[in-house]
Order: sequence, then C-alpha cells, then structure tokens
Amino acid sequence: MIKYINCNILTENGWIENSSFCTKNGKFLNIDKDIECDNVIDFKGHYVLPGIIDIHGDSFERCMTPRPGVHLPLKSAIYENDNYLLTAGITTFFYSITDSFEGGLRSRQNAKEMIEFITSNELKCRSLIHIRHEVANTKNFEELLQWIKDGKIELLSINDHLPRLEDAKKLQRYKNGIKRRMVMSEEEIENFIDSLQDERIVGEKQIEQLISYAKKYNIPLASHDDDSEEKVNTSIQRGVKIAEFPMDKECAKLHKKSDIFTLFGAPNLIRGGSHVGALGAFDAAKVGLLDILCSDYHYPSLFLSPFKIESLELENLEQAWKRISLFPAKAVGMDNKIGSIKDEKEADFLVLDSLQGELNSIKKVYIQGEERLKL
Repeated sequence: MIKYINCNILTENGWIENSSFCTKNGKFLNIDKDIECDNVIDFKGHYVLPGIIDIHGDSFERCMTPRPGVHLPLKSAIYENDNYLLTAGITTFFYSITDSFEGGLRSRQNAKEMIEFITSNELKCRSLIHIRHEVANTKNFEELLQWIKDGKIELLSINDHLPRLEDAKKLQRYKNGIKRRMVMSEEEIENFIDSLQDERIVGEKQIEQLISYAKKYNIPLASHDDDSEEKVNTSIQRGVKIAEFPMDKECAKLHKKSDIFTLFGAPNLIRGGSHVGALGAFDAAKVGLLDILCSDYHYPSLFLSPFKIESLELENLEQAWKRISLFPAKAVGMDNKIGSIKDEKEADFLVLDSLQGELNSIKKVYIQGEERLKL
C-alpha cells in the first residue's frame, strides 16, 4: 500500500483540502482517513483530480497519416499516440476507429489491424475500442459481428457520412475531408461517391442486426450527428445511450428528454464554435444540453475544457470536471470502476501543481495506481 499526503483531492462531492489517500492493488483506499503506512509520498500541496476519460477521439489518425498519401508504421504511430494521451491527462481512451467504405486510413482492413494491435499490446493508457461503423460499409459484415462476439468492441456508434448527391453542402464537405485522407482526383472522388449510393440501402438493413448484437453483448450504442426529429426518434428506438454531436438545440433537447447523454467536442468549446456550423458546445452548455465532452480531433482541448467552462461562469470546476471523467464513465457503463476518486475504484488520477488551466500544470499521471507519466 502507498499513502499520498499533503494534497487537495477532487471527489464526487467536491474538494477535500490538505488531505491524503492510499492506493493498493491498483485501487483507491482510505480517502481522507488518517492511517499509518510505511510507504508515503508527499504531494506537497498539489491537486489530485480523476483521470480523464475520452470516449470519442480520432487524433491518432494524424499519427498514422500525417499527410495525404503518407502512411507511417502502425506500431510507431500507436505508441506515439499513447504518449500524447498521457501528456493531455487522458487515462482511459476509446480509440474511435472508423469502419468505413473508404480505402486506406478508414478502411475495414486498417480497423482490423488497429484492433489486433491495440488489444494484444500493453499500452500505457487504458485503451479500448470504439467502432464508428458507416452505414454504407456493407462488405464482410460478418467480420464486424465477430468483433462484437469476441468482446473486442466496447462502444459502437452508427455513422452515415456518405453524402447524398442532391445535398451540395454535405457533398463538398465530404470531398474536402476525403482529400485530407486520400490522394484522389475530383473526378475519382465523384465517381466513388456515386458508386456507393445504393450501398446505403443494404447497410440500413444490416444496421438492425448490428444493433441486436450490440444489445445482446451489452455494447453501449451511440448515434452520430442527428439533425432531425426523425433521426432522434430512430436513435431512441434503437436504444442509443449517447448522442454524439446533436446538430441543433431541438435535437439535443429530444435526446435529453429520453435520458440520452449528449456529447460535444472539447475543441468546439475551446475554439468558440463548431467547425461545421452545428450547435456549439458553449451554446449547449448554457441551456443545460451538454453532458459529456470528448477530444474529438484534439486531445489537449479535453483537459482545458473544464477550466474554460468555469471561466465562462457556466459552472464550477468541480462540476465541469465530471463532464470529462464521471459522466463519460456513466455513459459507457463503467462508473462502477472508473470516473471518480472513490474507495475501491481504479486509481486513475492526475497530479497538478496549479488550477490555472494550463496543460503544463500536469506533473504526474497515474493509472491503476501506477505512475505512467512524470513531468
């Protein structure tokens, strides 16, 4: 057992100042209890906060493909990403892997290789799999079902990023995105999109079977970019637990009314708005429609976001921190193990030397009671 003394601890019920806690076998024990211990570490007045849980992040793609057409070895890319996560204070990370109809970075083959590597290697950060399945990706569907059967997936979201030909705005946005991931001419992209339109019909039928598998194996389900009452109602009928990036207030309200967690990107909050013109995280938070924040495409923003919320006078740091720790744990059904500093929970925590909201205030990161990062 190790006892940590002279620290300020953020618990579910608020701060405990100038206190102590212990860890044993990777779990918290004796929080704010004066007990004897031979192995003592003095935190010298520093702040101890729950580790950050990121249930939607894909910044690892830039480690794998830093430029269009440039692909780096998977092993070195994942190890690089693992270090990035720790420096941002993230202790539990859901690799949000896109299972798409695209080739290359977001292909089924790349998803397969990533899953195999992540699940068979010991990474510093607790690493789980979030599959972002694209409706129009219909080939080798049984392989996706097998991943669920084998317990390789911890979170499943249903995505439909294939633009319809009549939607000029979404069509152009998708073209811009695919150019960042792949080397294709304008004509090749247009032919590619056109050839996939009928796959959505097949994919919609497959989705129902996929959802039944998720329910059978207790995999939490997320919707993505719901932008109409019809889509929200479909999500509700499917038993969705998390609404990723509801596109407007009306959709977010409908999700909240059905006790579905609403998730927004931390970069959205830090930047001051959505980069695609959707409902902003700040506007959602102002009216009580923001439950969870995720890194989306920028890990450091997640650490910075609770301090930003406090500075905007939306709520205090104690409550805001739950949006990156306890609430995401609740959304994926893991709050009995992680998400807060509490006796018998996994000892995942950060040690900060100040509460100024600067990334360099992180001095140590612990996961299951083991020091994984020291700065």
